[in-house]
Amino acid sequence: MSQRIRGLATRREFLAGVGAAAAMVAGPRGVFAQDADTALESRLTNDPMRPQFHLLPAKNWMNDPNGPIYFNGRYHMFFQYDPLAAVWGDMSWNHAMSPDMLHWTHLPLALTPTPGSADSFGVFSGSAIAVPHGNTERVYAVYTGTQKSDDEHATIRDGANNIQESQCLAWSDDARLVRWQKAAQPIVPAPPAGLKITGFRDPSVWRQGEWYYMTVGSGVAKVGGCVLLYRSKDLKQWDYLHKLTEGQWNGKPTANPCDDGEMWECPEFFALDGGHVLIYSTLGKVFWQSGVLDAAMMRFTSRKTGELDLGAYYAPKTQLDAQGRRILWGWIPEKRSEAAMKAAGWSGMMSLPRVLHLDDDGTLRMTMPQQVATLRGSVLRRGESIVGQGQILLREASGEVFWAGKTGLQLSSLSGPNLLDIRYVPSTHSFLVDGKEFVLQPQDEPTVHAYVDCSVIEVLLSERIGYTKRFYYEGPTAPSISVRDLGGFGLMKGWEMKPISDNRLTTPARSV
Repeated sequence: MSQRIRGLATRREFLAGVGAAAAMVAGPRGVFAQDADTALESRLTNDPMRPQFHLLPAKNWMNDPNGPIYFNGRYHMFFQYDPLAAVWGDMSWNHAMSPDMLHWTHLPLALTPTPGSADSFGVFSGSAIAVPHGNTERVYAVYTGTQKSDDEHATIRDGANNIQESQCLAWSDDARLVRWQKAAQPIVPAPPAGLKITGFRDPSVWRQGEWYYMTVGSGVAKVGGCVLLYRSKDLKQWDYLHKLTEGQWNGKPTANPCDDGEMWECPEFFALDGGHVLIYSTLGKVFWQSGVLDAAMMRFTSRKTGELDLGAYYAPKTQLDAQGRRILWGWIPEKRSEAAMKAAGWSGMMSLPRVLHLDDDGTLRMTMPQQVATLRGSVLRRGESIVGQGQILLREASGEVFWAGKTGLQLSSLSGPNLLDIRYVPSTHSFLVDGKEFVLQPQDEPTVHAYVDCSVIEVLLSERIGYTKRFYYEGPTAPSISVRDLGGFGLMKGWEMKPISDNRLTTPARSV
């Protein structure tokens, strides 16, 4: 759960909103059905900064992806959501379903806080797993429940509130994962004794042999972030084993331990291409480690590490797709004020899916799945627009561009400033991305694959790292964007991108 628990003392009383949130679930059209605010809906559908081919809810705040899973022939994405506002609060699990990881249908809220329970303050992040159940499969969600607490039991202390985190369980036997039942009590009510932890959240679960294993993001005060490891035979009774791995605190205290490396959140641990990968979020960034798991001792040894994305990207989760590929999803946050988010009526979006691979030397790589190419429209050619020879024009801030060369490329708004500057430096075999240096591997070819979607640019650099950038503008329409090959002789291709809906509310007009 990547929210930093800012401003809890000034938030409206949480329990007052629980009833309203639950009422929203009952409507046959989901979140929007119970809110007849036509003016807001009109503003949302006509907002040029709302993306056209990224997943986001019809309105309000969203953050971390939760429990993405391919089940019963459909992809399901759950995510942190505030049913009542376009800023963080009242955390619930929202739900969308897709046949292809691109076109989504909004479904009712899956999990909401239960008054008087371990998740009465909020249903925080977690994961999902399908297990055999009779002649079919049952999907379990393991998540962090939060409740207000005394100082003795608190795992989050922000100076104004004491919040107790525990790991909770819910399950669904529904083919569309719409109906859920919660376990009456937490499956892991408290962190291990004897550790002065700095957080205790974001469980991720998998099956290995006869055991289920679960990681939980945590940290030890003045020591550093860590990943706690548990195991179970039935997903209900869990035993703590040890720290799967841990890091070092940077020694610079901040109000939020995630900002100084004293806590790791949203850990993901999985097998990939003959090795194992750990992903975690801290210091405002997402890091990966690849290495070796001693399956007998369940100890992970890291051999190589790096950043996952250089920009506005946080709290990712992974899943296996229909082909067994490891798919990565991330939260793309806003980079504007809370006042601006409230005025817009929405905040945040889900990244496009990325396919993960490991090189033989343990280098993590990422590509876009072939499904994304199905959104391509007309080919955009150089010199066939007002921007001139060697440039491509993306109309209404939307399109896909692929570049390969020895110089770089630049994206600029025709009505405003430069949006993105990527320069290849041959002497160091590196990219300068808006001034940030990223050194490539010797075998890497300098390539840039960019997706521009109204107020976000998602970039993959040499299939090695992402760079996600937000941009904003004024006016009723999105600006046209010039993409310029800085050398003039590199390979550059461009495509229009087809919207996934006809009203910017994500859900397509056709039924899925």
